[in-house]
Amino acid sequence: MQFYEITHDTTYRYASPVLLSQQIAHLSPRAMPRQRLCGHRLTIAPQPSTRSERLDFFGNPTTRFGLYMPHELLCVQAVSHVGVHARDWPEAARSLPWEAARDHLRDALSGHAPLQADARDAGQYRFASPFVALGAETAIYAAYAARCFRPWRPLLEAVQALSALIHAEFRFDPAATSVATPVAEVFAERHGVCQDFSHMMIACLRALGLAARYVSGYLLTEPPPGQPRLVGADASHAWVAVWCPGMGWVEFDPTNDVQPGLGHITLAWGRDYGDVCPLRGVILGGASHAVDVAVTVMPVEEGRCGDLHAPR
Repeated sequence: MQFYEITHDTTYRYASPVLLSQQIAHLSPRAMPRQRLCGHRLTIAPQPSTRSERLDFFGNPTTRFGLYMPHELLCVQAVSHVGVHARDWPEAARSLPWEAARDHLRDALSGHAPLQADARDAGQYRFASPFVALGAETAIYAAYAARCFRPWRPLLEAVQALSALIHAEFRFDPAATSVATPVAEVFAERHGVCQDFSHMMIACLRALGLAARYVSGYLLTEPPPGQPRLVGADASHAWVAVWCPGMGWVEFDPTNDVQPGLGHITLAWGRDYGDVCPLRGVILGGASHAVDVAVTVMPVEEGRCGDLHAPR
């Protein structure tokens, strides 16, 4: 098991005072069989007027807080200690044909086959969502994916090929897109960031009738040889999970064309970025604002991976 300390700093600076702010934070990593949350601390300044913790619809831990006093600066710092197990993903060639996976899910959701709990959960990730629109472009995404999804090819082999195709044909460019950039524009321009590539891959999979979800988290980045690891130089990351009957959810990272391993730390998952963005909310006042985000992922010894308590 590899242990990490993750520090995620978000700072909002407002041009005029914000009179009221209601926020939801997805900043606590999930506890899962292959990932242990050893400790978590979320510090908010100014001190919130209200604060509560709960699981959202997808089972992700969230913190909801409200500030009811004027403020021109909002600082949110999440510090998490996490242990990650090595991932043992199923052998791609042993997965059932992708058409069989599609039909299994379709028949279960239509009532033509018993609806198992895992199929019920997967079904919500088969359809369009706010950041993954499936309208007139659906046929285009399906045709693009068809380059990898040959008839009766094993599902996971085809998904792996799609991940490699997106990695090869889409250029990583942090300045090319924003959170609001539609998938159709990413597809047309062939550039973006990890969020865009994940949405693109999800659109292709859903266009074929498969269930795919968006996974947010962190990725350990390595500095150049001989250079120290830079504080705040890492960033949030995103990748994709596809549902394979009999094997469950299997993850792929199209930005790097890898399957997530020890360096991927899972934060949350949902239908798309909108379900799991680290911090979102509504404010009254504030006019324009600037936001700064800094993330540091540091490997640590197990003995340093201890409890962290959030101040109330």
